[in-house]
Amino acid sequence: MFGFLQRRRLPADKRPKLGPDERVVAWAGATGDNVVVVTNQGVWLPGVGERLGWHEIHKATWSGRQLAVVAAREVGGDEQYAVMADLPPLVITLLDPDRVPEQVRVRVNKSIAHTSHHPLDEITGVRGGVRVVGRRVPGINGLRWTVRYDDGVDAEAPGVAEHTQELVAWAKSGVGTVP
Repeated sequence: MFGFLQRRRLPADKRPKLGPDERVVAWAGATGDNVVVVTNQGVWLPGVGERLGWHEIHKATWSGRQLAVVAAREVGGDEQYAVMADLPPLVITLLDPDRVPEQVRVRVNKSIAHTSHHPLDEITGVRGGVRVVGRRVPGINGLRWTVRYDDGVDAEAPGVAEHTQELVAWAKSGVGTVP
């Protein structure tokens, strides 16, 4: 009678092994009899084998047919922050996108509490900059702080690590002027 009020049901054989507090919020059929499953904690993509948390996704774009997700991996850092680098994009063609693109966009954006980009050349003489990001992580109290250097920046150059620590400390304080 009220078919428009019925929710689409994810087929049981396509449901990933969800965590204790994890719930499905959207899903979409993809090529090759695959599915993309969006949960409150992240997104399950074909071929990945595990959930990508919202805080692990650097960028996601929707072309109207394909969802491209760029995840990041930790490549360094210290106790104050992690240095991140992008992984190759995962591109999935969605046959029936439903609410998946919208939910991915909203949830990735919602995970970002702070983002700022800073040039490094004024202080360190290194050409390029660094992006400082504070991300919300499900199940974790507080923010996870990460940095991503612009392409070509030598993170090992003199003064870069020290200046990056100052920038992260400034971002964590939430007040003050850029050092």
